[in-house]
Parts: sequence; structure tokens; C-alpha cells
Amino acid sequence: MPRQTPLYDAHRKLGARMVDFAGWEMPVQYTSVIAEHEAVRTAAGLFDVSHMGEIEFSGKGALDTANRLLSNDLARISDGQAIYSGLLNDRGGFVDDVVAYRFSTERILICVNASNREKDYQWMSQRAVGVEPANRSDDYAQLALQGPKAAAVLQRLTPTDLSEIPTYHFAEGKVAGVPSIISRTGYTGEDGFELYCPPADAEKLWFALLEEGREAGLKPAGLGARDSLRTEMKYALYGSDIDEEHTPLEAGLGWIVKLDKGDFIGRLALERQKAEGVRRKLVGFELTGAGVPRHGYRILEKGNQVGEVTSGTLGPSVKKPIGMGYVPPQIASEGSAFDVEIRNRPVAARVVKTPFWKKQ
Repeated sequence: MPRQTPLYDAHRKLGARMVDFAGWEMPVQYTSVIAEHEAVRTAAGLFDVSHMGEIEFSGKGALDTANRLLSNDLARISDGQAIYSGLLNDRGGFVDDVVAYRFSTERILICVNASNREKDYQWMSQRAVGVEPANRSDDYAQLALQGPKAAAVLQRLTPTDLSEIPTYHFAEGKVAGVPSIISRTGYTGEDGFELYCPPADAEKLWFALLEEGREAGLKPAGLGARDSLRTEMKYALYGSDIDEEHTPLEAGLGWIVKLDKGDFIGRLALERQKAEGVRRKLVGFELTGAGVPRHGYRILEKGNQVGEVTSGTLGPSVKKPIGMGYVPPQIASEGSAFDVEIRNRPVAARVVKTPFWKKQ
């Protein structure tokens, strides 16, 4: 039986089409994926991401303990900042990709993917040296307000000065009277905020945001638009584009690896891989023939399979069939050509510069 977020009844009231996602009953769309996608690109969209998990390290040594589990470096940022990072296995593969929030050296909150909530907590608990993590996942609901008009809508509902919260920074304050963590983060490629609040207050906050943003064109948005928006940015999805068998260096995420920060899990494997060179790279491509690439489709070079599509869609903003996939380094450079097999026929594709979507 899928779990339900604190906003389940709100989604039903709004007529959302619900699907099972990572063991959660989630809205895939309210009206249409394209309409919700375009709302985020031109005005604003509101997503329920309460299925995500939160794991906290608190007390003396919290920063050092958490930092040994992360590929990125919490010591390089200030209190009130967040970083995107990997939790890596000993082979350098992704246990998960996460966002870590530094409240202080004695309080670190790590947001993990919904499908990995329990796995990540167990993994961290078994490897934490110094401070035991606490699973706070049921203590938070999370709403993502994304789009060029997101800041203006949100500012009308909070006394917190949002101009003082740059990208990947956060503050604690009230939104529509609800105590929240206000984080200038998101996974759409647009400006926006992720709001962490008590589950009991989630519905009040949800409808306050929708009402305040109505005239600006704010729409509730589901997982369908979330997926097409992140694909247009070549943002990796755990379980599709990254997993335990793929490393940050292969995924084009070397910037979240700080090999010089000191020891962390996966460091030795990544140092070795960096010295030897990767054998595959995650590229963005567009089809030059007819069709739409989908997850699992085979990538062919001269008729031989050399990889497979990890994500693919007809991008609503770029208006092209686009995708991602791992290919050998020799065909990973911009302009390289290969085929994607669609219904037993090869369709021409070429590697392009990413992100696919660039703000107008």
C-alpha cells in the first residue's frame, strides 16, 4: 500500500491524477504536464515533495561526522548555506544524491531521495563516526515553489527578506504564519524555494501559496512536469541517470567531489578513476530523426549497443526530443553522432551542449 503525504487530501480536492512513485501516492498531473511545465518556466509552479527524506546530525562533531559521508565539503561553506553532494559507496558509485544544509557546525540536515529514505538512514547510521544521525523524515513536509515569479509570490507571505537568501542559501522564518525552513533551492532550472514545514501545517501553507499566486499564474504541478523540467536541465534522477554503479566523474558531476578535503567514503576509488580516466560518460543528446527517446532504449554505434538511454522526453520548452545516456568517451564530445533504437529501428541522434534549456 503506497504511503500518503500530508497533502494527499489537497491533491484529491484539486483533481490530481495520482500514481505510485517510490512507494508514495503522488500527483503526476493536475491538468496537463505541458501546462504545468510552462507555468514553471513562465510564472510559477507549486510541487509537493514531502515524500523526500530528512536525516539530521546534531551535537558536537556533527559537521565532521556528516562530512566524512559526503563527496562535497561542508567545511567550505558558511552557516545558512547548502550544498549538493553525493553519498558514495566504496567503489565511488552513488548511494544517493542529496542536499546538505549547514545550520551550524553542530547541526547538519541532509535531504535524501524518497526511494532511499530508509536505505540512506541505515547506511549513514552504520558509517557515522562520532554523531549518530536521526531520521527526521516524518517531522517535515516539503513544498517546492518554482518559477520566475516564485520570489514575488513568496515575499508577500513572509516577513523574511528573500533578497538576503541567495541561491543555495536558506533561513528560518514564517510563511503564511507557518514556521518554515526557507531554502533557495530546487530542481527545475528556475529560481525558486523549497519550504520545509511541520506536516500538520502543510495544507494551510499549500493553499495560502496557491491563493497568493493565482493572479501571477501559479499552478499546482505534479511529477510529470518535475521530470520534464529537470530533464531539460540535464539534472540527474537517482535510479535512472545515477545509481550505485555510476560515479560522479562518469555522470559529469565531478564538481560535487572535493578530493582535497580529507577522507570520505569513495575517495580512493574516485582518485583511481580520475587517474585512469572514465570508460563512459553521461551525455545529453537530441534526436535528429523522428521519435522520442525513453528510459532503457538502446544506444547504438554502427549497429552495436554501446549504452542505453537513462532519461528522455519531448522537451516542452525546447520543443525537441532530448535525452541522456552513458556512452564511451570517444563518442561523448559535442557533435558526436550515434543511433537510438526506437521500436526496432535506429534513429539518428547527436550529442549537444547542456543544459538543453537556457533561460530566455
